[in-house]
Amino acid sequence: MTMSPMVKFDGVTKSYGALTVLDGLDLEIGAGEKVAIIGPSGSGKTTVLRMLMTLEKINGGVIWVDGEPLTHQVSSGTLVPADAAHLRRMRGKIGMVFQHFNLFPHMTALKNCMEAPLTVLKMPKTEARARAAELLEMVGLSDKLDHYPSQLSGGQQQRVAIARALAMRPKVMLFDEVTSALDPELVGEVLNVIRRLGSELDLTMLMVTHQMGFAREFADRVCFFYAGKICEQGPPAQLFGAPRHERTRQFLSAVLEAT
Repeated sequence: MTMSPMVKFDGVTKSYGALTVLDGLDLEIGAGEKVAIIGPSGSGKTTVLRMLMTLEKINGGVIWVDGEPLTHQVSSGTLVPADAAHLRRMRGKIGMVFQHFNLFPHMTALKNCMEAPLTVLKMPKTEARARAAELLEMVGLSDKLDHYPSQLSGGQQQRVAIARALAMRPKVMLFDEVTSALDPELVGEVLNVIRRLGSELDLTMLMVTHQMGFAREFADRVCFFYAGKICEQGPPAQLFGAPRHERTRQFLSAVLEAT
């Protein structure tokens, strides 16, 4: 990991009216670091990812990605809110896989993975096709290139969604509860793909998850969110094995008892 963070939240606040979802969040994530975000519903976990994808506007602070402001741009030596062109360019550094697969139902797996490189990156069709085929092979779907989403299982659709996000060559990958919409027997195949990506690709990864065992095994660091703040963070062995904060202990006790 390099000294300069790949992702930095600097005093970031997000609110909806009187409801504060994130309260002055400070968080740095190193290049290549894998961070799991856990916490109860409503603690701000998914909002962190949605703000990185510029799906939500922040109310205060600055988000930085790869050494550049994401939410702002420099004008006459000062930071001002980013315009649409800046957001588009910066968004290209980030890929996101959602809880629900959001595949184009009228396109095959291959074409789902080709679409964004063709239309956004203006990649030549032969190159986009080769890249899509390579990524689908990486996620174990080389025999499903011409299948439509309706012909695939939930786990297979989620693996196509992962390949599609990787097709844009992001530096940061975001995973938002990517297994929660799957039948239990399909969870393992998706987590195995993420494990493989983590070991083979030089990607910074942020994962919101309720899969505590996977977070413990996969992440370099775990952040426990509560009431819009990071209540506690640290290496998985420390946070799961000897949590320091009472609220962390309560959450882990409840979650682990339910599994």
